[in-house]
Amino acid sequence: MMNLRHIEVFHAVYQSGSVSAAARALNVSQPSVSKVLRHAESRIGFPLFRVVKGRLVATEEAHALFHEARELYARVQSLQETTKNLRRGGEGYLRLAVLPSLGLDVAPAAVAAFRAVRPDVSFEIRTLHREDVLRALYERNSDLAIIYDAPHHPQLGGVSIGSGELVMLYRREEFPDAPPRVSLDMFRHRDLIRLTDSGLLGTLFNNEVSEEQPGVPAISVQTYYVAAALVRRGAGFAIVDEFTARANAGPDLDFRPLVGGARFEVFCTHLVSRPLSRLARDFVAMVEKTLASGGL
Repeated sequence: MMNLRHIEVFHAVYQSGSVSAAARALNVSQPSVSKVLRHAESRIGFPLFRVVKGRLVATEEAHALFHEARELYARVQSLQETTKNLRRGGEGYLRLAVLPSLGLDVAPAAVAAFRAVRPDVSFEIRTLHREDVLRALYERNSDLAIIYDAPHHPQLGGVSIGSGELVMLYRREEFPDAPPRVSLDMFRHRDLIRLTDSGLLGTLFNNEVSEEQPGVPAISVQTYYVAAALVRRGAGFAIVDEFTARANAGPDLDFRPLVGGARFEVFCTHLVSRPLSRLARDFVAMVEKTLASGGL
């Protein structure tokens, strides 16, 4: 079986694509990397890499192993980081999971503001889709998560820390005189970029966009900033959360809330068996303040 040193070398070679690059990344000699790699292959009984036209190419078995190796390697790094922070004085380390839309501006703004007053605190930030965010908590890869709907699982606890609403994101040049609130009917001659989110925002989106309403979805995406990029390129308009819209608004893009605005809450979520530390509670208060200011 492979040991941790085997996994470290395999991970480095797979990521870098060569023994020499892996050796530089690990700060060891090339012969040392080659020796560990050969030993790993002899232990598992099959090759991990082959030389094809002078280049190192991963085998099918290596591709299958890499996903598991990557997760294990990340956990080892997390363990090392946690140990380092504990050694230098307590709980100065937070692992945060956020949705991609909150990772555009809200989370960076909150982390920057928090570190301005607590520079001793370090962060690990993961931007994940809702299902992956919850799995990160279940598997204890994150200490807390910021999501759009209340957790519906007995192992998870959550508290509302803010709210937002769905808005229409569009190019300024296509709708220069937009009123304070807009309806889908105003955009009936433009393509609609559909969001296939399976969570709360996806449900709210589907409630806003029914078969009877104008605007036939021309493009479907899972991630809100991809929708914003498509709008910027003139591919259509999109209904997104206000935090994505604020992060992307500028000289070319603008947004307006919808008539009868569909609102949603933002929750801080964590495992019930792992109550938030004082440090985590202080950070959540900063996120709440950031949300109240519009994520700016």
